[in-house]
Amino acid sequence: MNLLMVSPNIPSPTAGASTRNYHLLKALASRYSVSLLALGGSSERGIYSDTSQLETLTSSLRVINASNSVPKRLQQLIDMVRGELYILKAYSLDEMQKALDTLLATDQYHCILFESIFMAGYRLPSDVKVFIDQHNLEYEIRLRTYQHERAWLRKWYNRLESSLLKSVEIERCRNADLVLVTSERERLILKKMLPKNVIEVVPNGVDIEMFCGDSTEQEVPGRIIFTGSMEYYPNVHAVQYFAQQCWPLIRKHLPYATWHIVGKNPLPAVQKLAELPGVTVTGTVPDIRPYLASAVVAIVPLQIGSGTRLKILEALAMRKAVVSTSQGYEGLSVVPGKHLLVADKPEAFAEAVIAFMNNPEMRNAFGNAGRALVEAEYSWEYCGTQLLHTLEKFN
Repeated sequence: MNLLMVSPNIPSPTAGASTRNYHLLKALASRYSVSLLALGGSSERGIYSDTSQLETLTSSLRVINASNSVPKRLQQLIDMVRGELYILKAYSLDEMQKALDTLLATDQYHCILFESIFMAGYRLPSDVKVFIDQHNLEYEIRLRTYQHERAWLRKWYNRLESSLLKSVEIERCRNADLVLVTSERERLILKKMLPKNVIEVVPNGVDIEMFCGDSTEQEVPGRIIFTGSMEYYPNVHAVQYFAQQCWPLIRKHLPYATWHIVGKNPLPAVQKLAELPGVTVTGTVPDIRPYLASAVVAIVPLQIGSGTRLKILEALAMRKAVVSTSQGYEGLSVVPGKHLLVADKPEAFAEAVIAFMNNPEMRNAFGNAGRALVEAEYSWEYCGTQLLHTLEKFN
């Protein structure tokens, strides 16, 4: 089978959202001939400059570099006045359509795998099978932003965007031959709206060989860590919530506690958190593993999101004690009280972090249980096998 993957970013094994794309591409390349058409040219799309690994996996590789000369906020306002969605236009480029037309004219593909619904709006021949890999339910992220946001303009914008995006998202999924999601929760949500569609789960994963180590090997007493792209609003909201509601409670009980916020391109609101006692904002780092290794507790205080969290899988793989909100661990087959602690109120969240800090035996027990879980159910090899089994039905 000859496949074409169309990605909103350049797949990379160490670049957040594009990690899934890389490992699914790797799995596909183990059995099929795969071409890759990817967008580059924007920090929001997660540029990964070294494409040598991709060249060994693909029969052809093409990157379309695109930039937007108009500031994002201004373009969002202009598009909203026009009744258009900025996010859809940002990923719908004439250069991409031309490249797609050229590939389809020169090669015969059995199917096209679009990484996210944002990429699935391009013009295609009617006889080409379309698969969509949904990293998230995109409308759900905007809806949850609206529900938790206090700033009226962002609240209004996300409510409107969620409503407009939902109809597009559902329609594109309806027209696909196969839709992939990262969890059973999302499969059931989509299946309720699209009962006739084929919707399958291919979970997110973690490189269990890359993310490993003794949980006490390099730990710094009192060190807490949050990882994730710090230009991504759900992550920004999460660290602001933790800083305002939980961090003062923890520092009151454990004055020596420190907190590292580790992730690329921190927005000014995140950079400002470095002014708080004990807080370090690292910005982009070449490798998050040393930071995870030095942490005693990994926190996931998310209140907005969809899909499943790579940050939890990476922390569990490193045998870290994890404290999460219900939103944070959503969609993962973790057991609260065994693999991590869950708390949705600030006081309870702080208490859970403190409990881990004060009990190394408990941390070790949770860390070992988390490692065993990801080895059994969340290695990228396991996830890749799930993908290949699903695609066998379409041979």
